[in-house]
Amino acid sequence: MSPSQTSFYADAVLFDMDGTLTDSIAAVEAAWGKVAKDIGQDPAYVIAATHGKRAVDNLAQFKPHIKAHEMDDEVQAFEESILYFADAFHKHGPGSRQNSPLDSPSTSDAPTPALTPSGSVPSSRTSSRASSFAGGLGNLTSFRRRPSFLSRVSSMLMMSGVDRARIVDSTVEEDEESAVDVSKEDKLHVLEAWQREAIAVDRSVRILPGVKKMISSIPEGHYAVATSGAKTYAYGCMTRVGITPPPVTITADDKRLKAGKPAPDPFLLAAKCLGFDATKCVVFEDSPSGIRAGVASGATVIAVCTSHEREKIADCGAHFIVENMEKVRCEPVQIAGETKLRFSILA
Repeated sequence: MSPSQTSFYADAVLFDMDGTLTDSIAAVEAAWGKVAKDIGQDPAYVIAATHGKRAVDNLAQFKPHIKAHEMDDEVQAFEESILYFADAFHKHGPGSRQNSPLDSPSTSDAPTPALTPSGSVPSSRTSSRASSFAGGLGNLTSFRRRPSFLSRVSSMLMMSGVDRARIVDSTVEEDEESAVDVSKEDKLHVLEAWQREAIAVDRSVRILPGVKKMISSIPEGHYAVATSGAKTYAYGCMTRVGITPPPVTITADDKRLKAGKPAPDPFLLAAKCLGFDATKCVVFEDSPSGIRAGVASGATVIAVCTSHEREKIADCGAHFIVENMEKVRCEPVQIAGETKLRFSILA
């Protein structure tokens, strides 16, 4: 990085999404923490190993038993779980204006199993990256056999205990050929326990500082998003914070991609779709794998310290490292009849 260079020109911008445009780390960590409990591994290890990489690559690593023809459904189910964690607090928990149905008596007298150590839950999203997931949700996989199940959970929160029991009844019927023998009562208890865990903490998606101003300063057709999230998660996160996904949004499930980050493929494809050479683009990234992908694409990389401390990304090759997007200005200018983007790095 050249400390004397404070301004430069580019043709277009290629944004990473999570950790760069949006902050959904609490929900992502909760979802990967659940995966860790499912497979009997330390959540801190799994969370650290998965950041900035595609869910398909992470699931292939940590759940190698998933068959190739099942992977798309598994990715969708996983990403639905992220969005469920992100929404639960404000839709159904203490952050909502309505009382959660979980405040009403359950259809059974059996206690809801505790999912957090010593029965406690994090009080805020300011916990460390390695410990923000509290509790084991591993039992959920014993009865969640179809990706569509996760989409039912949010609806169940709006139902009475009797109605929720009826839904579980239907799940039992659909799963009757499953090798796993779990009673209807156990399923309902695990479902309610998962709901309590999800609504206990505010894990909502947030837009990061300077993002709105940066996006609004770039002419249409001169920016794209290239993310390690698949479409369900990527579009869900952006729309939740008021970002309209640009026409060129490259997600992890794009079949044109041969590899995900840290390979440069997502950024190269995004630049190609915009009609620009990647070497004349700017990449905004936050994670080590994403920064390396941007550097490998030949783009000018601006790393933001929004999810990692500076020392954690200092050696990844970024041309500039800034606190957040508020430290960067972008101004469209006309040069020889062409639109260029003039970037200034603020001290």
